[in-house]
Amino acid sequence: MNCMAHIRREFFEAQGTDAERAQTALTMIKILYLVEEKARLQGLNAEQRLELRLKESKPAFDTLGQWLQTEYNQVTPSSSIGKAIQYALNRWKNMAWFLADGNIEIDNNLVENIIRPAAIGRKNYLFAGSHEAAQRTAMFYTFFAACKHHGIDPEKWLTDVLNRIHDHKVSKLHELFPQNWKPASE
Repeated sequence: MNCMAHIRREFFEAQGTDAERAQTALTMIKILYLVEEKARLQGLNAEQRLELRLKESKPAFDTLGQWLQTEYNQVTPSSSIGKAIQYALNRWKNMAWFLADGNIEIDNNLVENIIRPAAIGRKNYLFAGSHEAAQRTAMFYTFFAACKHHGIDPEKWLTDVLNRIHDHKVSKLHELFPQNWKPASE
């Protein structure tokens, strides 16, 4: 799977050198995102979203794909627009997966937003004092990000886990991971 947001970014950046072609691509990509917004606003499940995509996104996606093929033969490959088109074409086959499964997102923005704090934290790991300390810090970032993702108060999770871990079987430590965690008081 590839990310339409990254494909879009290439065309956005190419506006300065070939505004007409870049705007054409951005307009067609916008149509795809409007369908995603429609699915979100209607609260569609994966099956319904796929049905909507096949009806509304597939024709737009196919039109954009044909346009990319046609335009690539008319631009200089080393130009910004040529690079944007080539970037999209190189990813087009894998990009089409969002039209095969309603569970697949059109882009990876949700994942990138979730991991952004950890990515920013990597710079801080340089000053952790040692490689082992940096690894421990990264583990805590991971656990706390998982807590946030699952709607768990990280402080409550950590307190509960630290109070229980000494009596917990090693073979069942996965039960204490945020995604599997059940508070001891339940």
